[in-house]
Amino acid sequence: MRGRKSKRAKRQEFEAMQAPSLGGVQVPRGNGKTVVRLRHGSSLNDFADKIDANPAALVTVLFHLGEMATATQSLDEDTFGTLAAELGYVIEMVSAEEEDRELLGAFDIDLEAEEAGESDEDLAPRPPVVTVMGHVDHGKTKLLDAIRSTDVVAGEAGGITQHIGAYQVVKEHEGVERPITFIDTPGHEAFTAMRARGAQVTDIAILVVAADDGVMPQTIEALNHAQAANVPIVVAVNKVDKEGANPAKIRQQLTEYNLVAEEYGGDTMFVDVSAKQGLHIDQLLEAVLLTADAALDLRANPDKDARGVAIEANLDKGRGAVATVLVQSGTLRVGDAIVAGTAYGRVRAMFDEHGETVVEAGPSRPVQVLGLASVPSAGATLLVAPEERTDRQIAEKREAAERAALLAKRRKRISLEDFTQALAQGKVETLNLVIKGDVSGAVEALEDALLKIDVGEEVDLRVIHRGVGAITQNDVNLATVDSAIIIGFNVKFAERVEDLADREGVDVRFYSVIYQAIDDVEAALKGMLKPEYEEAQLGTAEVREVFRSSKFGNIAGSIVRSGEIRRNSKARVLRGGKVIADNLTIESLKRFKDDATEVREGYECGIGLGSYNDLQLEDVIETFEMREKPRV
Repeated sequence: MRGRKSKRAKRQEFEAMQAPSLGGVQVPRGNGKTVVRLRHGSSLNDFADKIDANPAALVTVLFHLGEMATATQSLDEDTFGTLAAELGYVIEMVSAEEEDRELLGAFDIDLEAEEAGESDEDLAPRPPVVTVMGHVDHGKTKLLDAIRSTDVVAGEAGGITQHIGAYQVVKEHEGVERPITFIDTPGHEAFTAMRARGAQVTDIAILVVAADDGVMPQTIEALNHAQAANVPIVVAVNKVDKEGANPAKIRQQLTEYNLVAEEYGGDTMFVDVSAKQGLHIDQLLEAVLLTADAALDLRANPDKDARGVAIEANLDKGRGAVATVLVQSGTLRVGDAIVAGTAYGRVRAMFDEHGETVVEAGPSRPVQVLGLASVPSAGATLLVAPEERTDRQIAEKREAAERAALLAKRRKRISLEDFTQALAQGKVETLNLVIKGDVSGAVEALEDALLKIDVGEEVDLRVIHRGVGAITQNDVNLATVDSAIIIGFNVKFAERVEDLADREGVDVRFYSVIYQAIDDVEAALKGMLKPEYEEAQLGTAEVREVFRSSKFGNIAGSIVRSGEIRRNSKARVLRGGKVIADNLTIESLKRFKDDATEVREGYECGIGLGSYNDLQLEDVIETFEMREKPRV
């Protein structure tokens, strides 16, 4: 009996060494170098699985470290870092790309190995993918109009391109008809995220600069995107037909940004064009093809399952989710089971830019795809899955991971001290938003722009839901529960939803131009700020004589030196330039024997400061008021 007890004691002693007690809880401990790999948005349950611990024990440990969280709550990297350091582990957060690679690997899909295994015989030439970039109103969409002879500008709000679109044109080059794929990216500065995405899928960038306007901030921004993506640039100097156009000045300005024209000894092709007159459009397309042939090896394997990217997506009332897809390698066919980001489905039909039916799409071919169960986010990678069940599983796992990462990103870390302080001070003001738009790229860009608005730490902006399509009953219900404002971007109410919004008193705002939405939200955030006050001086008076009064106390016989002295205004007393009494009130003010409301500069008056009687000759009485400070 004694021996058994001794063994138990030894085992308990060993366990105590292996799992130190934190707040009375036993937790397995690392050696300080044990690496635990976690994806973004993981919970304590995930961490517990990795180290073979009880999730409830980790909740308790975290509580003793001054953090509050549940076992299923998504946590950020800092919180995991604090917990891991205490338990002797090193946290390694898996990037979204690695996470997706691991996820696809679980379904025997290895895109990198697939590419590496392709020989020269497998690869065939493909058309170049071109992105048109530049400053707002420099004529990007007009230039594309001239190239594909369609009028997109007329349908755009405020003349600003709001969506990404992809089109293919054919140009005869050296006796051979060569297709070129164009991606039209929005020009307004708020669409930086979408423009950056355009640069990620493109082979060549056409930088449009107006000859009469010169290099502008967004020109440089677009240039930086293209250079960061290591993309060759062809410069289209537009509006050369306008008065005051100076193409030579554009060439000179761009040399500062390492774009040196061929005629100056550089390797960047500059083409003077007029989108309005259709001038030199052929030379521009020629320059694109010459740049592609000289600088790039544009080949892809068409004989495999398609791989590509969703350029844009929207919800069509009659056709459901419609995605504009750019095939990057392989061939996409009607009937293929596909997954694009968190959306999955089977290709029901495909259309080209003219609305014509397409049976299959090879590398660099942009097509509209019907058949997805939901709207994918713009920029989502698209791949053909071996079978329909697989694409659904991949999409669901991606969606769960994305949701968890988003929750972790939005979670506010609250320590016990902060929690007590927050309770004492009252909650931080939060403006909740529900964003609905016609296409996913616009919704994403709008959310990105809104979250960058900074008006200080007193108010907080939170996007509680975003989606594509009309404003539905669910959106209004969500806004009602969370006191949110709904922003509709190029969308309207679904049927019978407007009455519900009116009944519930939900504020719904509609916009067709993005910067109007940004301005309104910024104004709303500033309106939620507690008013700030600043002191405004009203006047000063010098004490010439002090009258003693048993009824009113000491009265300062004074002359007003500047401004005016008002009854009931705040005052302070200065002696020799130093403040000797503050936060006083002008309780009585007289001109001779008459009461006065105010006395102006140069006039004499009698000032009573209530119970304050320590007044001397030559003291200065300064009056002021607190005014609300306007927010800038």
